[in-house]
Amino acid sequence: MLRTLFLQAPSFDGYDGGAGARYQMKREVKSFWYPTWLAQPAAMVEGSKLIDAPAHDQSWDDIKHEMDERDLVILHTSTPSFRQDVHTAELIKERNPRIKIGFIGAKAAVESTKVLETSTAIDFVARNEFDFTIVDVANGMPLREVEGISWRDDDGAIIHNKDRKVIEDMDSLPFVSPIYKRDLQMEKYFGGYLLHPYVSFYTGRGCKSRCTFCLWPQTVGGHNYRTRSIGHVIEEVKYVMEAFPQNKEIFFDDDTLTDNLPRVEELAIELGKLGVTWSCNAKANVPYKTLKILKENGLRLLLVGYESGNQQILHNIKKGLRVDVARQFTKDCHALGIVIHGTFILGLPGETEETIEETINYAKEIDPHTIQVSLAAPYPGTFLYKQAVENNWFDGGDHLLTDGGTQIAQLSYPHLPSALIFDKVEEFYKRFYFRPSKIWDIVREMLTDWQMMKRRLREGVEFFDFLRRRKEPA
Repeated sequence: MLRTLFLQAPSFDGYDGGAGARYQMKREVKSFWYPTWLAQPAAMVEGSKLIDAPAHDQSWDDIKHEMDERDLVILHTSTPSFRQDVHTAELIKERNPRIKIGFIGAKAAVESTKVLETSTAIDFVARNEFDFTIVDVANGMPLREVEGISWRDDDGAIIHNKDRKVIEDMDSLPFVSPIYKRDLQMEKYFGGYLLHPYVSFYTGRGCKSRCTFCLWPQTVGGHNYRTRSIGHVIEEVKYVMEAFPQNKEIFFDDDTLTDNLPRVEELAIELGKLGVTWSCNAKANVPYKTLKILKENGLRLLLVGYESGNQQILHNIKKGLRVDVARQFTKDCHALGIVIHGTFILGLPGETEETIEETINYAKEIDPHTIQVSLAAPYPGTFLYKQAVENNWFDGGDHLLTDGGTQIAQLSYPHLPSALIFDKVEEFYKRFYFRPSKIWDIVREMLTDWQMMKRRLREGVEFFDFLRRRKEPA
């Protein structure tokens, strides 16, 4: 067994690589998700260690000694963090030339040759779903025999081994939360819409939706929603309740937990027996009956991707959602007392100044408790990337952020330049939050809890700093 380190490498201040493909950028308030995709293979490799440097504010100098006694380092990389991750890999090799370095993540899955050609410090990349792939490498299996990797032989030639089959038996994967307990400080993980402290993990992988911009289902997770048994999930929930008594909420990080309505209802009923407060990702089409069952059994919040208030744009991105259905869903959530964090994207195919205005007004009308507004990001491996390159909406580059982590407006249309799309994000935030009714909602929330008061004041400072910094040059 190779002495293995799983590493989320140091990056720009506020880099949240733990979220996989969701938020690899600075957001309106500082947030960190658990590095679940690294924790999963870490739970399968005996004697391993997990380091999440960005969340724990660790620099290279803070962690470099960890490389001295390791045989294998697995780095999770992404398009925004790739340059920094390569730099870290080269520092590792310089310090310990004997060490073997592998890259995982969507970037490695779709651009395996390009990743390996970038630096000889990278010995292999694990493509697609990589849990058992890393176990094979850590067990000392020769690289030429490991399914699902691309690697460089002694002559420098890049070799692509055959693909590894996706995992169908999700119960074959061990719990990730014991790795959180062993290697991470849970207080370092927080989000503007989640209770603090919280724990998040997956009950399944894959998403049935075909959204053209969404990276993970198109590269690693797939479109077949593969799930753990209810009993397996509940056992991990019980472990979290015992191991993290300070925990206030569990977030189930499945791409869309509500993809399978009978299953999510069954899961909710079992969670209700435990008295757990929980939240999850959902599509804005869950029927009232299901929402009511979820709410009665501990559901507090849904993270909902509305993306746009224009129906044609939703068709363009293959969202599979009707605006009128999303509007009714939101009314149902409000009636049941389910909190919503809504996410929106500006600059998707078909966007105009008029559709942006329509989306801002739509967001104000349906009125989720909090929102996130992002710029359309053409990640390599997505249909949106291919579409954007073919239509000359951008140059095919992978520099999606400034060096400080602020998102850049990559897509530009003849009728809608990228600079205008970029400016509309700030306008969206201001018009949504700087309304008397929304200000009162936030003040009322602060007045109910001293900890919430301190938290919202801190987030307010971060929000205005976010608006200021995003105007700095790339």
